[in-house]
Amino acid sequence: MGNDPSQAIHQSFLPASGPSRAHVWKFSLEYGGRRPRHFHAEPELNLIVAGTAIFGIGETVVCASAGELLGFPPGQDHVLLKSSPDLYLFAIGMDPIFSSTVLRRERDNVTVPLHIRLKSSDFRAMETRSAAIVDRSGVEQPSAELWEYANWLRQQNAGRLNDATHVLTRRTLSLMADEPDIDRERLAGKLKTSPTAVSRYFHHDVGMTLVRYRTRLRLMRFMRLVDEGNENLTVAAKSAGFGSYSQCHRVFQAELGCAPRQFFLSGVRQQMQQAYEP
Repeated sequence: MGNDPSQAIHQSFLPASGPSRAHVWKFSLEYGGRRPRHFHAEPELNLIVAGTAIFGIGETVVCASAGELLGFPPGQDHVLLKSSPDLYLFAIGMDPIFSSTVLRRERDNVTVPLHIRLKSSDFRAMETRSAAIVDRSGVEQPSAELWEYANWLRQQNAGRLNDATHVLTRRTLSLMADEPDIDRERLAGKLKTSPTAVSRYFHHDVGMTLVRYRTRLRLMRFMRLVDEGNENLTVAAKSAGFGSYSQCHRVFQAELGCAPRQFFLSGVRQQMQQAYEP
């Protein structure tokens, strides 16, 4: 699916094999295939252990190399576009509610867009912690400690590379996490700035428009409501913030290329989840 952000699919980060609120995956070209451009509800970190990589993140392209840490907030689509043969990274993800609990809802946390170069000692410490729990289940406590440590590293290493996420973007993401349907004008009022400034910095930092990001949040909330047992799609759509089921259907089709019923009932979701690129 390449670097076309309009072609992102939904792929949950956490494994489907059992209940888990955090997980660490290992990626290398020998270990498994690349995922297509995708988004998910879980915030994610990528620790580049070896090699180099080029990522498509929203509408932007980012180059990363060994010793760097990247972060993707919930709903931000991303894809590995190209890599050196020796690329090796740890992907670290966490249930969003668990993440908020671990970080005690700190405003400036790892769920914002992130790209920093770690100090060598910090890099080695994070690599060791990640390697100890990679691809394991039942490791929520060490995963939570790793997640909290990554947040601390972000604060300690601010400004070391491209960690230039504007304060308006960080606060916008925080406000939208609590109130996904908040509109641009109300955001601007809470942030004491202009609606244009909110949109401009958000688009630059996240790689997608504020309107589209809000749509992603609604789609992910709709999926969560259905997964929690709400079999009435119309009720779930309205509870997720859509004005009607027809609006939800239209947006779902535009974003994911299928109708909600196809996604949940015909195996399309499983096909998306299992999709890999050569």
